[in-house]
Amino acid sequence: MTDTTERVSLITGGSRGLGEAIAEALITDGHSVMLCARDFNALEEVKVRLSPKCVPGRRVSVQVCDVTEPAQVTNLVDVTLETYGHLDVLINNAGVYGPMGLLEDIDWEDWVRAIHINVMGTVLPCRSVLPHFKARGQGRIINISGGGATNPLPRISAYAASKAAVVRFTETLALEVASQGITVNAVAPGALNTQLMDQLLAAGPDTVGKTFYEKMRQIHSSGGTPLEVGASLCSYLASDRGGSVNGRLISAVWDPWREFEAHAEDIAGSDVYTLRRIVPSERGMDWGNG
Repeated sequence: MTDTTERVSLITGGSRGLGEAIAEALITDGHSVMLCARDFNALEEVKVRLSPKCVPGRRVSVQVCDVTEPAQVTNLVDVTLETYGHLDVLINNAGVYGPMGLLEDIDWEDWVRAIHINVMGTVLPCRSVLPHFKARGQGRIINISGGGATNPLPRISAYAASKAAVVRFTETLALEVASQGITVNAVAPGALNTQLMDQLLAAGPDTVGKTFYEKMRQIHSSGGTPLEVGASLCSYLASDRGGSVNGRLISAVWDPWREFEAHAEDIAGSDVYTLRRIVPSERGMDWGNG
């Protein structure tokens, strides 16, 4: 991105947890941030915590927004542009686990609501910022994904389906805008000890499955992945260093993203860090390869 006078980032789901950690990382990098969530009091509290950490001339702003409501999302982007004059980075962090349990047992409206929050709540902000990004010929979009995108998660089907959709949407949008100075990537931040983890454990092994519950319980007991790990990857992708990365799903924990600059051509010229099928020949089998 060429305009380094004041970088501005918009972060959805910014009132707690990973959203707050991402905001703090970007503030440390010299960004001003606009945070949105549905809870005004929580937003005001995080604003109080983060504002003293801003470098001179930078600030934290907050705006209540339900990211599944098109009019509210449009207003959010309008307010951000009115406040700062421009926008450089969009980070779609708002998300939920949704209902937990067997598909035929869970509440259908809750299942649909989770899809709306996780998918529409990612697509709508992207749609709203693109005219501004295209007019400036630059912009960064970072969508928070998770393990549900690459692994089946029995009994948490809305979360798994929606996060896979977010990644494929990320890859698709990245190709749409690649020639216009805009990058779009997805981040898997690791297993986090946040409110979502608490909800999962509260549901219990009979609801989410004993194996998965025990795995999450052990992660929770060990402290989980520090929020700062995923936040650091978002900071990297929002920086000049991350400008060559586009259309990828990147694990904050497992992928060597700090070395991506040295491998930019390899990454751009291949399908690494993308969703794809695996055919039998890739597993040493001599059948079914057409």
